[in-house]
Amino acid sequence: MYIRTIANIQVMNTGKTNKIISLIILLQLISIFTLLFSACGETNNKKKQMENKSKLTTLESDSNQQANPSSYDTITLGGGCFWCVEAVYEMLDGVIKVESGFSGGTVKNPSYREVCTGSTGHAEVAQITFDNSKTSVEEILKVFFTVHDPTTLNKQGADVGTQYRSVIFYRNDHQRNIARSIIDELNNNHVYPSPIVTQLDAFTVFYKAEDYHQDYYNQNKEAPYCRIVIQPKLEKFEKVFKDRLKK
Repeated sequence: MYIRTIANIQVMNTGKTNKIISLIILLQLISIFTLLFSACGETNNKKKQMENKSKLTTLESDSNQQANPSSYDTITLGGGCFWCVEAVYEMLDGVIKVESGFSGGTVKNPSYREVCTGSTGHAEVAQITFDNSKTSVEEILKVFFTVHDPTTLNKQGADVGTQYRSVIFYRNDHQRNIARSIIDELNNNHVYPSPIVTQLDAFTVFYKAEDYHQDYYNQNKEAPYCRIVIQPKLEKFEKVFKDRLKK
């Protein structure tokens, strides 16, 4: 009887023990899940905070980008080979971007080879985007008349053809009037031995040249044309506008 009772008690205790163990395991599982959910919640909160911070940063960046272009302006200039003109303006403080391309012709999306034939009507040009708070149309044009010869018709050095003509494609009356004023001043003061033949034409369209023409000088400094033709222009620019070079 005693043995049976003990056995029953042991069975009962074993049952209670199993229940207690099961309860402990259940509580531990609940605690683990609680911690996991809490961690996930914190991670999601941090993720949301980071996303919100990113959105704010993007909004601030967009705001700055929207604010700055109000002081930006663009002008398109032809002064012989566009590699030369591009290389000069990439060094001028206040210039945001320079692209080599073609303007003033009748052929849509011309290739460099087509323009070189002289049959498209296009001139090789550099399209210059600049910040009016750091430079100006007047300075841009003073550089232009310093680094090329505006008195030779359809010719710059050994580059001959209408595609090498001296031309200013103005976008508004302000640009045209300043260009006209500078040309008159240079002619009246006989700065050049011959009259200036630079054309003043209203801007219509710009076609960007092939990629290998972009930033040509910096990518090909050892090329003979760069050393013999472009380098002297850059040296002249650096001498005359030494205080206006990009830092």
